[in-house]
Amino acid sequence: MLKDFLAAMFRRTPAGIRRFLSRFSQTRFTVTAGAVIIDDQDRVLLLEHVFRAGSGWGIPGGFLATDEQPEAALRRELHEEVGLELEHIEIAFVRTLRRPKHIEIVFRCRAKGEARPRSLEVKNAAWFPLDALPETLADDQRRLIIRALADRAKSPE
Repeated sequence: MLKDFLAAMFRRTPAGIRRFLSRFSQTRFTVTAGAVIIDDQDRVLLLEHVFRAGSGWGIPGGFLATDEQPEAALRRELHEEVGLELEHIEIAFVRTLRRPKHIEIVFRCRAKGEARPRSLEVKNAAWFPLDALPETLADDQRRLIIRALADRAKSPE
C-alpha cells in the first residue's frame, strides 16, 4: 500500500524533479566502445597507448562523449588515433566491470585503409595474426579478442 502511494506521488511530481531524483539515485558509470578489428589477411589490429604505459598492446577504442552513440564514438576514436575507417561493424558483446564502474561495448569489424598513429595517445599500431599475438598482450585483452571472434562465422563479410 505504501509502495502504491509513493509511486502515485512520484508520477504526480513535475518531470524535471523526477529526472533529477532518478539521476541522483542511480549509480554513475563510464562507457567505452572497443573494437576487435580484422583486416583482409585475418590479422587483428592492436594499439600500444602512451597513457596506458606498462599495459602492453590492446584493442583500440575509447570513451563515449556525452550524447554520442557507441558506433560513432568508435569511428571517431579510430579516425583520431590511427586514421582508420571501418566497415562491417557489429556489436560482438557488452560487458560490465565492477571496478571502476564501467560498461564496455565490444564491436567486431573489418578495416578499410591503413592504420598509422596520428595521435599523441598512440605509440604504435600493428596488425597481428591470431596465432602470433604479442606476449605483452594482457590476458583480459586476449580473452576479448577470442570471445569477439568466436562466432564471426555468423557475421556479415
